Amino acid sequence: MICNIKFKTAILLLFTLIFFSCEDDLNVEPSNALTEIDFLNDPNNAVQLVNGVYNKQLDYNMYAFSWIGITSIVSDDADKGSTLTDTGVDKGRLDNLTFGPTDISFNDVWIGRYDGIYRANNALFYLEQLSIEESLKNRLIGEVKFLRALCYFDLVRCFGGVPLVITKIDINDTAQINEVVFVRKSKTETYAQIETDLLDAIDKLPLKGAYAPNDKGRASKGAAQALLAKAYLYQEKWQQSFDMSGNVMSSAQYSLMTNYADVWKEIGENGSESIYEVQATLTKGLQDYTNVQGPRGTPDLGWGFNTPSLSLANSFEPGDVRRSSSIIFVPSVLWDGFVAPTTWTNPRYNYKSYQSSIAESWNGDRTQTAKNLRILKYSDILLIRAEAAYHLGLNSEATDRINDLRTRAGLAIVNSVTLSDILKERRAEMAMEHDRWFDLIRTGQAPTAMAADGKTFIVGTHELFPIPQNQIITSGGLLTQNPGY
Repeated sequence: MICNIKFKTAILLLFTLIFFSCEDDLNVEPSNALTEIDFLNDPNNAVQLVNGVYNKQLDYNMYAFSWIGITSIVSDDADKGSTLTDTGVDKGRLDNLTFGPTDISFNDVWIGRYDGIYRANNALFYLEQLSIEESLKNRLIGEVKFLRALCYFDLVRCFGGVPLVITKIDINDTAQINEVVFVRKSKTETYAQIETDLLDAIDKLPLKGAYAPNDKGRASKGAAQALLAKAYLYQEKWQQSFDMSGNVMSSAQYSLMTNYADVWKEIGENGSESIYEVQATLTKGLQDYTNVQGPRGTPDLGWGFNTPSLSLANSFEPGDVRRSSSIIFVPSVLWDGFVAPTTWTNPRYNYKSYQSSIAESWNGDRTQTAKNLRILKYSDILLIRAEAAYHLGLNSEATDRINDLRTRAGLAIVNSVTLSDILKERRAEMAMEHDRWFDLIRTGQAPTAMAADGKTFIVGTHELFPIPQNQIITSGGLLTQNPGY
């Protein structure tokens, strides 16, 4: 069993060595030893196999510096931050939209997601052969398919169509690698696989409330429904997005927290607004997510990158509590009583990544204990529902969902909404949450928004990030590059 999926490092390392090593290792079976299937038919071991897939989300190349760079620093929500001389390797180029295929952030994100997909495929290969109790087997398969779909959702948003690897790969099978691992599928095919995985996950997963307390944080039916609603939104499948977001809302598993700022504090972890979040506390941590964005200067709380932009600060309506809950302004007094001093390097920092050493239970080493990263939230579902409703001509529904958010934000309700209103509300509600760049791209706002931020968006190129040059080289040129790179 696990406690909030806060995995024991020793167990996971052992399991990684056993099940995610090379194929030759898996085939070495002394005659007097248990087979992998025998071993995994112990339900506790089957659960640990799936825990190994979750554990990938804690790695540096998943949600740390590179992900922050290509989802936030690149957008008009944030600046590079830190100091003029500390470029973060390629973060200055990301901020200026002068990035290219050799920049490390793209390779990190690519490798991280395919590592996760590799683990998921291996887990599914074994899970489907097990004779454990059927409901547990189905639940574990559903969890893994959700995690695989989440990896592909990140990849398709970043790179467009990508190789679809959905079976266990024999690393010694050159033909399989050349025909599967190094062949890009279309964007449509990639989304179709995401939909397939999520529909199966929805069928197999329990509701959030059905999990025992020590399994809190696992993927649930609502998580799979929420991700599918978002995937439909990105494809402009308005009716499907509307219906699926409605399924999340009607489940009565989620609600907005009363205080917007509490969502990102320790007290908000796995709370009523949480649909899915990476469980980071009491493990090796969500590696450097907080460090990267911690205030820099005296006292030094981090590297100081990904600072909220003046554009973001000025985009909030007067009286919107989300402004002061999303941005640390220097100087100020923080929610825990800590004084943000003028000796910090930058005038603004990301409040949502702030981790209190005064009022929260981490031990001072952010690489060992970290706050959970919110991936899917109920507020996002309300925004998805509103946007889909607008496109379907259901303005009353769209307005009601926007007013749900405005009321919590301390703003007056509105009588109707335009698409521009919904997207403005989305920026305010989801500030610094790694969606802004993708929202600009999918809604066609990127050229105008980047120009207003003093950057040049190249139409026909910047809609997608470059396929990492290292991956093209490794493929022997089989992987094709995106236009303009």
